[in-house]
Amino acid sequence: MTERETHWEAVYTSKGDSEVSWFEASPDLSLSLLREAGLTADASVIDIGGGMSRLVDALAAQQDHVAVLDISAAALAKARRRLPEAANVEWIVSDITAWQPSRQYDFWHDRAALHFLTEEADQQAYLNALNSAVRPGGKVVIGTFAPDGPEKCSGLPVVRHDARSLEKFLGTGFKLIAERRHDHETPWQAVQRFQFSTFEKIGG
Repeated sequence: MTERETHWEAVYTSKGDSEVSWFEASPDLSLSLLREAGLTADASVIDIGGGMSRLVDALAAQQDHVAVLDISAAALAKARRRLPEAANVEWIVSDITAWQPSRQYDFWHDRAALHFLTEEADQQAYLNALNSAVRPGGKVVIGTFAPDGPEKCSGLPVVRHDARSLEKFLGTGFKLIAERRHDHETPWQAVQRFQFSTFEKIGG
């Protein structure tokens, strides 16, 4: 098990879903951003670093196909127990930097996974996975800490972004179509400043 896997398994085996800073009782913003990007019931969606997020619950109730990828088997096991009859959900235990997609998706959603990748090689591996997993014309919604957001999360350093830096990171194969600032309130009432950016894949 890698150091990254060990860290996240420890987090998700020792804490309940509402005991982590990124907890949301309802994923209203993510759902809104996906709908604004054109989400329809027949579209396939993958949630990167989904962990124990409630987003999969909402998507499973309305989408034909949903996938959740997370490095932590414990996190996905807990999420899966909430949805024992969700045959339309694909559960993927993998480090995003080592994942080899077996299909393409219409929508890619990432709320606070990319910003944990501080090494250039890991960032490039993430980008390779994204390029392989998103079909041409597909939409990508990425949420990270904003430039004035926290410098660490879960004891780990993060890379903060705005829409421009994400646009540069993704490259010319993606077009920025929307951006939004968001102040997330943690379960203990601290505020974390986020930046959400939505892109369309225009390359092949």
